[in-house]
Amino acid sequence: MPAAAIVLAAGASRRLGQPKQLVEYCGETLLERGIRLAREAGASPVFVVLGAHADAIRARVSLQNAIPVLNGDWEQGIAGSIHAGIHALEEKAPEMPGVLIMSCDQPQLTAAHLRALMDAFDAHAGTSIVASRYAGVLGVPAVFPREAFAQLMALRGDKGARALLQEPPCAVQTVDFPGGEEDIDTPADLAKLD
Repeated sequence: MPAAAIVLAAGASRRLGQPKQLVEYCGETLLERGIRLAREAGASPVFVVLGAHADAIRARVSLQNAIPVLNGDWEQGIAGSIHAGIHALEEKAPEMPGVLIMSCDQPQLTAAHLRALMDAFDAHAGTSIVASRYAGVLGVPAVFPREAFAQLMALRGDKGARALLQEPPCAVQTVDFPGGEEDIDTPADLAKLD
C-alpha cells in the first residue's frame, strides 16, 4: 500500500522576502514541483498544507488533485502544519500505514529519492521511520509509520519532524540524500538556483 504525502507549504518565507512556494524552478513553481515529485514517487493521497499567502498560492499553483489543507495557525510554527496534515490524513485516508512528510524547497530532491524512502518503508513492513540522511543529520523528506503519529501530534512551535528524528519512538532506517541540505531560505539560496 502506498504512503500518503504531506507537503509542508505554509510558511511565510520572511527571510526570502517572497513566497518560496511560488518561486519558479525549471519551469514550475517549487510547490508544483514538490507535488509532482510526490505523485511520481507513488504517494497517494497527497496533502498540501497552506497558511501564509494561501490565497496567492491557490490562485497561481496547480495543486494537481492534491488535497489542500489550511493551517490557520501557521504563525505558531511548523508543528501546526504537521498537525493539520495528520488531521486531514486521518479524516480522508485513515487506512494509511504511514505518511511521507516533505517540504517543497529542496532543489536536489527527486522522485527516485522519495520512491527509495517509500520502498524502504515497505521493506520494513511499515514499522520503522525512514529518514533522509544528508550533511551528517537526519531530516525530511521522511516516512513516518502510523505508530509515530502521536509523537508528530505532540510536536510544538517550530519543532518539526527533524526534532522527532533526534529522539525517535521506533526504529529509524536511512536513505542517503546527496544535496538534501540545500534549501531555499534566503535570497542567496535563490541566487544559486539560477
